[in-house]
Amino acid sequence: MEPDYRVFRRKIYDEMLEWKHNRDGATALLIKGARRIGKSTIAEEFARNEYESHIVVDFADAPQAVWEAVDNISDRDNFFMQLQFIYGVTLHERRSVIIFDEIQKCPAVRQAIKYLVKDHRYDFIETGSLLSIKKNTKDIVIPSEETRLTMYPMDYEEFRWALGDSTTLPLLRAAFNDKRSLGDALVRKLMRDLRLYMLVGGMPQAVETYLNTTNLAAVDAKKREIIELYIDDFQKIDPSGKVGRLFGAIPSQLSKNASRYQVTSVLGRSEEKDTMDELLKELEDSLTVNFAHHADDPNIGMPMHANYNQYKMFVGDTGLFITLAFWDKAVAENVIYQKLLTDKLSADLGYVYENLVAQMLTAAGNRLFYHAWPTESGKHNYEIDFILSRGNKICPVEVKSSGYKTHASLDAFKAKFSSRIGQNYLVYSKDLRKDGDIVLVPAFMGMFL
Repeated sequence: MEPDYRVFRRKIYDEMLEWKHNRDGATALLIKGARRIGKSTIAEEFARNEYESHIVVDFADAPQAVWEAVDNISDRDNFFMQLQFIYGVTLHERRSVIIFDEIQKCPAVRQAIKYLVKDHRYDFIETGSLLSIKKNTKDIVIPSEETRLTMYPMDYEEFRWALGDSTTLPLLRAAFNDKRSLGDALVRKLMRDLRLYMLVGGMPQAVETYLNTTNLAAVDAKKREIIELYIDDFQKIDPSGKVGRLFGAIPSQLSKNASRYQVTSVLGRSEEKDTMDELLKELEDSLTVNFAHHADDPNIGMPMHANYNQYKMFVGDTGLFITLAFWDKAVAENVIYQKLLTDKLSADLGYVYENLVAQMLTAAGNRLFYHAWPTESGKHNYEIDFILSRGNKICPVEVKSSGYKTHASLDAFKAKFSSRIGQNYLVYSKDLRKDGDIVLVPAFMGMFL
């Protein structure tokens, strides 16, 4: 039966196909990601297209009979028979898949994956959030028989696909590879297209709302629903409310242009390190945020040089970031969206573009690192927003919200670490070109760095 909602084309589908063909049931597929990014939808779409039959066991809303079957999961013949009775679906050996949705709510089944996979009758897909939070892993052995994929909000190319455009990004990729300029008029159009993505974001429900209504106030209302859901989730894992406050403060922390996220200015007092580490682990595990850690000695193998006590946080979806940044404004205050869309909002939006590039780089498989150090006067800091490892060199990335006049941080970084640097990038809102040994990259090409 076809779903009564829109199913978007997602890149993770190809990775799922690779798992099915290469592993042939030797592992279960675990898809992890934040709430509402489309994990369940893509798992069901994959099952419909690639298998003869499938069962979806949603542990967020499973009938009592499922829990009784789980209690006797060691009897696999009985377990599989019970599922077929409960869901009215016939399973076929090596031609059917069972989806365990919201697997974090049933640790016993996750632990049993080892034996279900060994049985090899069917394929198994698990989806979930908050998979390594203590209460979701307590007293169970995490199975090694899992192929794990992380799913992110729709990236810019997936967003263009949703709009019916499969042409733009391949052309932009070719232009980036050839370092070809595009012309000012085209760049203005492409930047406006990108700002629409920044406003709507990559949460499938927000994208669907935009496609159905083209009303940005309705999109904003949908994003607020998602943020409220996240806040409720944070409250469940941390009743003190501190995790929710850390999340809500991300826009204000980035707008301060400080060299680190300042926890004390959010929580009001310093926490014990063990407590703080646990709160941050819970926030990171929610996959609603992207962490960038300070690289004390920027070089290849940056995790070895990372300072995990100095970090920045970005919202995982830039559309949610913008709604969070203007949380004090009414949903219907559409003037903010129109000004953002036409690039006429007076506020310095450098931090919004920084969040966008963080999202793009994360979706492309990069871990995020940055580097800050004092200027000669000691009154200010130089800062490289992101540092990428490419081959045996590092590539510094500076992000600006509009054009540029200077790139003092890049220049100082080059002088300090010249022998380690491959390519220097400045991401901004103008055309692709070179300025000496710096490649100036329009923000809509940020995913290609």
